[in-house]
Amino acid sequence: MSNLLDLLVAGLATGAIYALVAVGFTLLWQTSQTINFAQGEFVMLPAFLMLAVMHAGAPFWLAIILGILLSLLLLGLGFKLLLVDPMLRHGVLPLAIATMALAIGIKEAVKQFFSAEASPFPSIVPAGDVSILGRVVSLQSLGVLALAIAVVIGLTMLLNRTSIGHQMQATAQNPTVARIIGVPVERMILLTFLINAFLVALASLLITPIYLAKFSSGEVLGQAAFIAAIVGGFNQVRGAIAGGLLIGVVDNLAAAYVSTQYRAAVPMVLLIVIILFRPQGLLGRPEERTV
Repeated sequence: MSNLLDLLVAGLATGAIYALVAVGFTLLWQTSQTINFAQGEFVMLPAFLMLAVMHAGAPFWLAIILGILLSLLLLGLGFKLLLVDPMLRHGVLPLAIATMALAIGIKEAVKQFFSAEASPFPSIVPAGDVSILGRVVSLQSLGVLALAIAVVIGLTMLLNRTSIGHQMQATAQNPTVARIIGVPVERMILLTFLINAFLVALASLLITPIYLAKFSSGEVLGQAAFIAAIVGGFNQVRGAIAGGLLIGVVDNLAAAYVSTQYRAAVPMVLLIVIILFRPQGLLGRPEERTV
């Protein structure tokens, strides 16, 4: 029972990180029809930026701040202005292909200029175990889960209880009408890209101490978050959160009770089942688009 509890907590912690990345997928799609297939590499890169700052002699806390700021600049502002805006004029498909190329470029650049070997990364959560109701649970898993939940709650409150959040939702639902009623649509879209950059930087900070800093880690993270967004509902933030938690738990339990070799297949089977029987996702809403 203790092992099962630890697996569930670790799965929820990993799932909460997947949820952060999946929420970024959802926000970008809702506001700008952008599917970022480089999202996994966006999670991988901030850790290497922080490591580079630390190697230059900066303390860990300063590396975190500079890493997040660089992520906002490169993965938020730069991504939108230099790639999304020029490519989106040609349609969603060319943009999707461009983000695939960007993913390859980021991965190869990190491999070439940083390291091809996995590097340890310090954790903001202290190591060790804690006893809950007589069961031993990893303190790191609890800390990661608590931080991720706090960020998700904060983002939900921003979207639902603030004027900026209401403007972002109006932009996502109908940008033409939003412009008519005075919503600064372009500013809201840019804010969405900056929020996504912050989320991937935070996800990188939380998950890299567990899986190490590797140039290839973005593939797994991006795939898991993409599956989570589809399973939960690609057009709903709450769906992305639920999908992330579900994929994290299923993946962890599959590794423990099925096989570590086939753990990646279990979320894929879940994805296929959802697409066949509920294509809008568990918490998503059906959409109709004119082609």
